[in-house]
Amino acid sequence: MVLLSAIDQGTSSSRFLVFEADTGELVTSHQIEVRQLFPAAGWVEMDPMEIYDTVISCIQKTIEKLENLGITADEIKSVGVANQRETSIVWDKTTGKPLYNAIVWLDTRTSGLADEAISRTQSKSKDEFRQKTGLPIHPYFSALKLRWLFENVPEVKEAYKSGNLMFGTVDTWLIWKLTGAYVTDVSNASRTLLLDLHKRKWSTELCEFFDLPMEILPEIKSSAEVYGYLKNGPLEGVPLSGCLGDQQSAMVGHQCLNAGQSKNTYGTGTFMLCNIGTRPIISKNGLLTTVGFQFGADSPVVYALEGSGSIGGNVVRFLRDNFKFIQDAKEMEGLCRKIQDTSGVYFVPSFTGLYTPYWDSTARGTILGLTQVSQREHICLAALRAVAFQSAEMVAAVEQDLDNGTKVTTLKVDGGMIANKLFNEIQADIMGVDIVTPKITEISGWGAAVAGGIGAQQISLDEFLEQSSEDNRYTPQKDEQWRSKEMARWKEAVKRSCGWAT
Repeated sequence: MVLLSAIDQGTSSSRFLVFEADTGELVTSHQIEVRQLFPAAGWVEMDPMEIYDTVISCIQKTIEKLENLGITADEIKSVGVANQRETSIVWDKTTGKPLYNAIVWLDTRTSGLADEAISRTQSKSKDEFRQKTGLPIHPYFSALKLRWLFENVPEVKEAYKSGNLMFGTVDTWLIWKLTGAYVTDVSNASRTLLLDLHKRKWSTELCEFFDLPMEILPEIKSSAEVYGYLKNGPLEGVPLSGCLGDQQSAMVGHQCLNAGQSKNTYGTGTFMLCNIGTRPIISKNGLLTTVGFQFGADSPVVYALEGSGSIGGNVVRFLRDNFKFIQDAKEMEGLCRKIQDTSGVYFVPSFTGLYTPYWDSTARGTILGLTQVSQREHICLAALRAVAFQSAEMVAAVEQDLDNGTKVTTLKVDGGMIANKLFNEIQADIMGVDIVTPKITEISGWGAAVAGGIGAQQISLDEFLEQSSEDNRYTPQKDEQWRSKEMARWKEAVKRSCGWAT
């Protein structure tokens, strides 16, 4: 039996997972929650040592579980990494210790730096570098986070002067700690605002614009090749041979390997990726152009259009922890099924601004249409619908960018929220597409495990594509007239949430 494994390091937890290579079946796994730290309004940090330590613990615990099943660790032939993207870490090469907390992708402390950067561009536009990078100038991406660290953390400047500064996203930090290799994969590199998408190289122009030293950036590799071997622990000597940003990893896990195939992941936020093939299309509709994957140094780079939504599982968490409407996310479905509709309530949960297609970091959460009959059920249902409306706007943007009459007819979905069957029905109705849930629930872990398997030559792409991935299919029950009326109301609600924060 060939086993493929993956580290899946996300915003809320670290996991280690072991899969059967030929079926994708999860053999065993272990998950540990990681803390998010909120030192100031809009700031979101994590402790890099906690990220690393939880990964190590997950590996050890998973191997113990494996051995309890009578399977030895040496059945594991490769390790892949899927990671939260954009989150930025700086550390000292000699001590191996972080110089500051990780600045998480959600963090908005660099809004002022983003405005300042935009004002320095020739076009005075956030889209100045979109042709080159596929991205707008926005607090979301790593370049501004690294700039902030240089300006605000004296240790960073000191480490740079002494030649010991290292910088990376979570993949680079973990791969360096585990193997000693100082690398990132092309999918993660494409989220920094420093990668030239067309050349697949760090851009001198962008490093100069953001005043960042290019020599501290890690080497860019493909998503599937041997980067190094685990230095110690129960998997010592096993190749670390695959790496993908978590959303790209989910795209691979869903087998969206051909142009036009699309997936949506409902995690903390919502992330839609549509495979666009080997030519990067630069969006005119607020989508990001990103690297999807590259399976081997000599293989072509495959690109994707991405809708990044700030609304996702975080809204359910908000209803639980802040409003105390529910005690457990599992209660949402039963609660919302008690009512037919929201009685005119619309909830735009833009707590840290809106991403695709608006890119408005001044938008704030808004509940509209409350009347004397409104109850918590109406707000909870409006929250589920908000996530689906946001996704419908992403689907529309993708179809406009593809520009050749291509329609998204099926959307493959994953993430914690799809356990709620009512939510899947809502998605189908609001988007007007078939919603397909996967057999494999740990889809981003599986995508990374596959990349690792391909990188270590343990599985071929053809073998992977022979596996069937569909579990359930939800078809729309509402008509186009209903959809366009609902969508118009949603857009009106969004308009009212925009431009609120000063």
